[in-house]
Amino acid sequence: MQQLFRPDVFRAFDRLWEQMDDALRGAGAPANLRSSSQGFPALNVGSTDDAIELVAFAPGLDPATLDVTVDRGLLTISGERKSALAELPEGAAVYARERVAGKFRRAVELPRDADPDRVEARYVDGCLRVTVRRKESAKPRAITVQ
Repeated sequence: MQQLFRPDVFRAFDRLWEQMDDALRGAGAPANLRSSSQGFPALNVGSTDDAIELVAFAPGLDPATLDVTVDRGLLTISGERKSALAELPEGAAVYARERVAGKFRRAVELPRDADPDRVEARYVDGCLRVTVRRKESAKPRAITVQ
């Protein structure tokens, strides 16, 4: 029987992710790419001059059940998505299951200039939008020459 993937191919992908993460961090990327690359909920992370913006696509969740924390430069979103299978009639057979259910936790490393005291989270239309303001000291400012 022929193997589809050699075991060392996954180590090569890990090295590639590390190299991409290092390269993007040097270019001012707002988050650790590896932590945002897979899982539920799907994440988009971007930045402006004033803030780091994160959008988690989590339709059907009760916003009261979501936890957003910032600790030591790590923004974490956690919660639980209930299974829709509980609504099926007794004895029903499941042939495919593509919707993930259960507890989840996603963590994104924030850049050093993120201000952990200025974080806002809003849940609208199935999307959790988290805004982390940048520290005032990190913003460019003009100095008057006297």
